[in-house]
Amino acid sequence: MTATRLIPFFVVLPLAGVFLIMLFGWKLRRFSEGTTLLVTLSLLALSFFSIGVQHAQSTLVHFSGGWKPPAGILLVEDGLTVFMLVTVHLVACCIVLFAISYMKKYTSPGKFYALFLMTLSGMNGILVTGDLFNLFVFLEVSSLSACALVAFGTERHELEAAFKYGVMNTLGAAFVLLGIAFLYAYCSTLNMADMAKVIAEKGGGRVVPMAAVLFIMGFGLKAALVPFHAWLPDAHPSAPAPISAMLSGLIIKCLGVYTLFRVLFCVLGMTPMLRSVLLFLGALSMGVGAFSAVGQWDIKRLLAYSSLSQIGYIVFGIGLGTPLGILGGLLHLFNHSVGKSLLFLTSGAVDYATGTRDMRKMGGLSQRMPVTSATGMIGAMSIAGVPPFGGFWSKLLIIFAAVQAGYFGYAAWAVLAGVVTMGYLAKAMKQTFAGALPESLRQVQEVPLLMRCAMVILAILCVGGGLLLLPGIQEAFLRHASEVLLNGSLYAKLIG
Repeated sequence: MTATRLIPFFVVLPLAGVFLIMLFGWKLRRFSEGTTLLVTLSLLALSFFSIGVQHAQSTLVHFSGGWKPPAGILLVEDGLTVFMLVTVHLVACCIVLFAISYMKKYTSPGKFYALFLMTLSGMNGILVTGDLFNLFVFLEVSSLSACALVAFGTERHELEAAFKYGVMNTLGAAFVLLGIAFLYAYCSTLNMADMAKVIAEKGGGRVVPMAAVLFIMGFGLKAALVPFHAWLPDAHPSAPAPISAMLSGLIIKCLGVYTLFRVLFCVLGMTPMLRSVLLFLGALSMGVGAFSAVGQWDIKRLLAYSSLSQIGYIVFGIGLGTPLGILGGLLHLFNHSVGKSLLFLTSGAVDYATGTRDMRKMGGLSQRMPVTSATGMIGAMSIAGVPPFGGFWSKLLIIFAAVQAGYFGYAAWAVLAGVVTMGYLAKAMKQTFAGALPESLRQVQEVPLLMRCAMVILAILCVGGGLLLLPGIQEAFLRHASEVLLNGSLYAKLIG
């Protein structure tokens, strides 16, 4: 079997898991958990295998069924795809490990795992497809599954958050579909490489800038970029902790950030005007997210606002369009995926043990939950950018890149947002884990072993995030991904 034939497995394997869970999950005890863990571990192994294959063969292209477009579906695996696949499956494995104990308190965990794998299949489809309409289809598969997961507990606030998430994401999907329709009318193809060729030959005209605006609005809604973020502060706290971790750690990045930059850099082509818009939106998200988080007392809501701010760093870094900026943005995408997933799992562990998310009712939990406390502190320090954790290096690169590109005001703004981030995360950790233990929490116990294991693995990844910049590791994992965006105009030639 050639390496290209492995690409469809990223979509097929989770779908097969969904099928098996729906068939046997209600009959066999632990079948759903075991199947989901096996599928995610297999996908992680496949992702690591892809690093070596992609390094040896550059860009891989697979024609489904042997049919070339427009009849067949084109799947592509380049450096950016592999980077995202590894990030997604590393975090997904930890989330499944955590969920095995956490989801026992819910009545239908089998349905949770089926929806989880459906979301994963949609995200993988987004990452490997080379066709813009298929990207839209996978986008909706992921969005609808995620919407169902937000409403999973069926409590009033969960249903309300899922409704808002559904409405806002449908609006985003409408913008994306309209942008695709304009491009199809202009290029007469839905294949992204062919679209890039037509646009390079004919020029952008008025259609491409209009499509770019629609994509920024549509994918911006999926990424929860300010001012398209209204759904996120409600959806993330309402969902069960594993889903909050998946939403903040993976979904907004795959459905929003990855798609936005894949289309702008590799299909439409970046222009100075688009770059200015992305820098402004990134900086706006950094500030609005950070300052909004300061006044929050619900720990998950605070983390949700923090995600807005960190997404701003990623969009700002990659939006700079320089080698250092793209490298820093991608590294921050990885660090935020593991760090914020860890913090959401930590908050879920606290909620699991104490029954509250209100930090004013907590304190001194490090005495009763030492593992949760230690991993939470590591996640917070990484997201806050404290050396030597991963988040420090990625933020440093982004700020250096802004200075290097002459954006001194934006660089100062990024530093200020970083200081505010340190402040609200220090408040959250102090209120939750430090101080005297309230009488009502004296019987609290540490969470089960599997939940602790998941948090410890993510904490190790937070500590080691900076190691991705080491020679050898950087070339194999980060450099190829950043080159795909840096040389976006070559996408059509590589695929063609």
